[in-house]
Amino acid sequence: MTDSASLVRPDRRAELAAGLARVRTRIADACVAVGRDRTEVTMIAVTKTYPAADVIALAGLGVTDVGENRDQEAAPKAEQVALAGVAPRWHFIGRLQRNKVKSVVRYADVVQSVDSVRLASALDAATTGRRDRPLEVFVQVSIDGDPSRGGSVPDSADPDIGLGPVTAAVAASAGLRLAGLMAVAPLGWEPERAFARLATIAETVRAEHPQAVALSAGMSGDLEAAIGHGATHVRVGSALLGMRPTLR
Repeated sequence: MTDSASLVRPDRRAELAAGLARVRTRIADACVAVGRDRTEVTMIAVTKTYPAADVIALAGLGVTDVGENRDQEAAPKAEQVALAGVAPRWHFIGRLQRNKVKSVVRYADVVQSVDSVRLASALDAATTGRRDRPLEVFVQVSIDGDPSRGGSVPDSADPDIGLGPVTAAVAASAGLRLAGLMAVAPLGWEPERAFARLATIAETVRAEHPQAVALSAGMSGDLEAAIGHGATHVRVGSALLGMRPTLR
């Protein structure tokens, strides 16, 4: 096991601590503004393009949930973090190809981007023999009904990508647990409009699946609006970790 403290530069730890303090204050203030308890909102640190050392530092600062969106980066990073004796709750939040599910289910505690019955079925099958507990799943919703950027489609009877069929498939899967919904505000939509629409969709889903109480919405730029409309999870990257390194 690697000494986790030796992997984190003191100056970087200080930067992360400052960013974390700012984000925590924003979340707390947003909760106060709408009369919610701060404990109702979980912050997910989105660490894509950042090194394992940043995940280790954040864990040392009390961050429990970490998000990644590319398996080819997330899998080795999760392994490095585990070797350092650190065990955050890993959320896979990016678009997921079915040929990656066997890898993802080995390290992810949560998959937030399930948007088709075929993907739900592939994840369910991949859990067999690879996990000792159900995989927590958020069904991704296309708020504007355009699935091109990912997301199942509300009010659609499409047997593969309709929101009703996808949530039903997840709920019926032995290896999966339906936690709730996830969405990204569509391009060109004001966050208030987007998350108000999402809240209405979530209410409809909970009428059919009362256990689906989680709602993952809001990022660095719009987390306040998301919290105002019931988000239980916010996904924060740049506001916490700084501007992302350029991808090669």
